Amino acid sequence: MPPHCDSLDGPVVTAARKALEGRDVDQILPYVPEAGEPEVREAFGLTAKARTLGHEAQEVADRWFFETVVRVHRAGEGAPFTGLKPAGLDVGPVIPATERALDGGSADELTGILCGIVREQVEERHGRAMALKEHAAEGVAGARAYVEADLGLQVWAHHLYKQATAAPHAPTQRS
Repeated sequence: MPPHCDSLDGPVVTAARKALEGRDVDQILPYVPEAGEPEVREAFGLTAKARTLGHEAQEVADRWFFETVVRVHRAGEGAPFTGLKPAGLDVGPVIPATERALDGGSADELTGILCGIVREQVEERHGRAMALKEHAAEGVAGARAYVEADLGLQVWAHHLYKQATAAPHAPTQRS
């Protein structure tokens, strides 16, 4: 996934900011697994205390809290924490379309983007395999190129299917 959950303007840090501003730890808890809740509650309490010690202490404490909640969030996804990413990173078209779908109630735009890219990729990969198939009988090199494109399409389609039907945050299946 793009560094959306790791970014300073992503949903996890946004919820953490709201929790700190509203002095309400419950604002961030939905973003962390239940097993990580005690650590986040403790970090919240320590951050709240440090925020009273001046502007610089608040900045350091807030940053530490953001790192803590993102790390705990990522662990809940089974993913490593690689540090906070800056705000404003390009996350591609799918994340914003997903957010708009959830905000507006319609998945039409998201469906269009996903179906469009799948259609485009299927047509491109299939077209390449069919073009190579025409020369597959012209020797081992031609046959090998066709087999690579043929199996490449099959494996790609299989992985796409497995990912499309996987549970959220499930590790990518290899087969």
